[in-house]
Amino acid sequence: MHYRRLGRSGLKVSEISLGSWLTFGKTVDEKSAAEIIHKAYEAGINFFDSANVYERGKAEIVMSRALKSFPRDSYVLTTKAFWPMGDGPNDKGLSRKHIMEQVHASLKRMDLEYVDIFYCHRYDQETPLDETLRAIDDLIRQGKILYAGVSEWTAAQIQEAMSVSDRYLLDRIVVNQPQYNMFHRDIEEEIIPMCENAGVSQVVWSPLAQGILTGKYKEGLIPKGSRASGENMNSWMKKILNDMVNRKVELLDQLAKEHDITLAQLALAWTLRQHNVASTLVGASHPEQIIENAKASDVALGYSALQRIEEIITS
Repeated sequence: MHYRRLGRSGLKVSEISLGSWLTFGKTVDEKSAAEIIHKAYEAGINFFDSANVYERGKAEIVMSRALKSFPRDSYVLTTKAFWPMGDGPNDKGLSRKHIMEQVHASLKRMDLEYVDIFYCHRYDQETPLDETLRAIDDLIRQGKILYAGVSEWTAAQIQEAMSVSDRYLLDRIVVNQPQYNMFHRDIEEEIIPMCENAGVSQVVWSPLAQGILTGKYKEGLIPKGSRASGENMNSWMKKILNDMVNRKVELLDQLAKEHDITLAQLALAWTLRQHNVASTLVGASHPEQIIENAKASDVALGYSALQRIEEIITS
């Protein structure tokens, strides 16, 4: 496993990281989740991602319990806040009240003194940005969180946050968590160039396009028992599969075989070709998945392979 610095900070994270969205506390039982997390750790993964809203805290509990087996200073653990955690008017967003209450609630659930990274899960149009950043800076100074991040913010929003932080001498954001894969490349145009200059890394989610880039949904078929077969995901996945050209996946799979790697490893290594991507975030329902995906850190795609991929996905 290789490690990269997170933005302009001194923190180093594994190129492959493990997330808990749609799995832990939901489709994967706690015993299986612990086995997956332990296998990830054994493979050199030191970066584990969660959020308060994932199954209303259950994912945080499952992940933190499994990580108790390891020294706290040996792994990096994240959480987030923004989405509703209750029915009250202050149970969502990025107000000082909501951030403070949710960080403390997450720490209590996980039985931790601090979380390594706190993400603003989305941008809050209703809260002044300086209020949000001041609350996060206070939590950093208190030692409750170590680094600040955002998820799915625009380049302009990230740049504005940098300006506000500099104006008030607050801790800067060091990481953004956007969606990024071969079929979803929006961040390449504005976000990556701006973040490279600002000292902000990307930790990308859905690098396998919700499993499409594993090849398991060939010909648009959704296997029984897969995450996409669930009622909430099924219609959404069918829409994506109809929009995607299955032929591209077949050609990418052929290219992966030529390099003696899996299609998933090819897709993950492709995201890591971007130096601004510190880590690529995967989920797992079985230990074998995380073991195989972790190997993508050792895959170095040459110029000809990258050119071929570009031809396939832009054709």
